[in-house]
Amino acid sequence: MTVKEIVAEIMEKKKEAGGIREVYFVGCGGSLGAFYPAKIFLETESASIRTGWYNSNEFVHNTPKVLGKNSVVITASHRGNTPETVKAADHAHKAGATVIALTWSPDSPITNVSDYVVSYTFGEEKDMAGEKTIVGLMAAVELLNQTEGYENYDKFRDGVSRIDGIVKHARRHAEKRARAFAEEYKDDKVIYTLGSGAGYGAAYMESICIFMEMQWINSSSIHTGEFFHGPFEITDAESPFMIQISEGPTRELDERALAFLKKYARRIEVLDAKDLGLSTIDASVVSYFNHSLFNNVYDVYNRALAETRQHPLTTRRYMWKVEY
Repeated sequence: MTVKEIVAEIMEKKKEAGGIREVYFVGCGGSLGAFYPAKIFLETESASIRTGWYNSNEFVHNTPKVLGKNSVVITASHRGNTPETVKAADHAHKAGATVIALTWSPDSPITNVSDYVVSYTFGEEKDMAGEKTIVGLMAAVELLNQTEGYENYDKFRDGVSRIDGIVKHARRHAEKRARAFAEEYKDDKVIYTLGSGAGYGAAYMESICIFMEMQWINSSSIHTGEFFHGPFEITDAESPFMIQISEGPTRELDERALAFLKKYARRIEVLDAKDLGLSTIDASVVSYFNHSLFNNVYDVYNRALAETRQHPLTTRRYMWKVEY
């Protein structure tokens, strides 16, 4: 079934029970970060759907009281076996919620505790329109469109049709810069990431999943709106920053932070969505595509950094190796 068909079936099943009132996005690490655009989308565009964005383990231990028959829980696990996420899906299912699981491994434990399973594309040759982030976003878009209606639905669908070409062009455009970045930052012990809006999840993922998990580099993701309320005090000529300049309503926040960095910092890597081609998507929906652009351009940087540092992205000290 397509995401559109799944939402339509859920709507029909919940019709007599009062319909869909809550949508929760649940996951861990990169899967949680991938849902950030969908969370922002529903928070921004919906007038009636309550939205939550939860780490899987927190969802189990600090469950929303309203979780139940009018809830849809959208969760993700790449291999379908993340223990906390499987437990969260089971927890939601037992509470009466409808569970949609996104996974790259459809024959996996999470499928046993979910009502619907949606596979997404992954790998170097993936279609960006079918990756996890876009699939999660499309679920949010369909939920809104089929409950309240969404005036920019067709413009969003057009954006989905464009994102693969935009991202792949941007990745090629970033190759030279990524190699220079890797050479410049290969010996740094800390790298900060900055972003805002629906694209903030990409900065979060780059910080925790790449710099900290895969490269053992200290890092913190900083919201550009929060930068001036504490974090900017660490700015100096030596500290490295990667800053996302999004397309959409929060661009002003990013540009303000960048202006400060240009004045007081010296080591700044700028990823500007406009320069990378995202502005060909309609302005009414473009902000929701920042994440997919940044996250996939980061991948070019990450590969270059790992190669230059001779620290493969698959290297782990603790993950999957010890009890935790």
